[in-house]
Amino acid sequence: MSGDLRLIIFDVDGTLVDSQGDILAAMGFAFERAQMPAPAREAILSIVGLSLPEAFARLAPQLDGALRAQMVEWYKDAYVSLRAQIGAAQSSPFYPHAHEVLKTLAAVPENLLAVATGKSRRGLDKLLDGHGLTGFFINEQVSDHHPSKPNPSMLLAALSETGVAAANAVMIGDTSYDMEMAAAAGIAGIGVSWGYHPRESLGAARLVVDDFRALPEAIMTVLEA
Repeated sequence: MSGDLRLIIFDVDGTLVDSQGDILAAMGFAFERAQMPAPAREAILSIVGLSLPEAFARLAPQLDGALRAQMVEWYKDAYVSLRAQIGAAQSSPFYPHAHEVLKTLAAVPENLLAVATGKSRRGLDKLLDGHGLTGFFINEQVSDHHPSKPNPSMLLAALSETGVAAANAVMIGDTSYDMEMAAAAGIAGIGVSWGYHPRESLGAARLVVDDFRALPEAIMTVLEA
């Protein structure tokens, strides 16, 4: 692999940062406004990674599309309000060792770091700004411009925009949607066990790691296989 560019793509929520507190609270607010009981915590976390319209379609399939669209807006407003109260760095903190590993990976000239997230452009910008990482990732794919995961659109766009071959790319994420998206794009997937989907749901991953510090070695393992 020496000399070849490597595209290392990260999911965000549940992989880089733990935003479940705000996700659960904003979802509760949206269901309250719709005069509906909020789903269980496990059900809400199971849809993290999907685009919001797809998430609400799964959580409340019995509601009409217009109401679900309004719930998306209520969710966004609540999420922004919650984050503004204490700041993105505190409401969505990095998982242990995430920041140092990102810096280590970025220091390797052949590594190109990217994100593929169900967040909106606005949401990702606010998060990266709050953590002082604006401009850190060379490529950023967000839900505004793509169908929901596990559709491979985000990853195919990242490959096209960076010019990296699928064989030299890896997707790192915590959900089945991330790993299925990677497989659909012909990219190796590395699952992480600290996120929102149980380890047994990450069957499409080439490897699953339990500690952020294991990622550099895992990346080289799957790309050199």
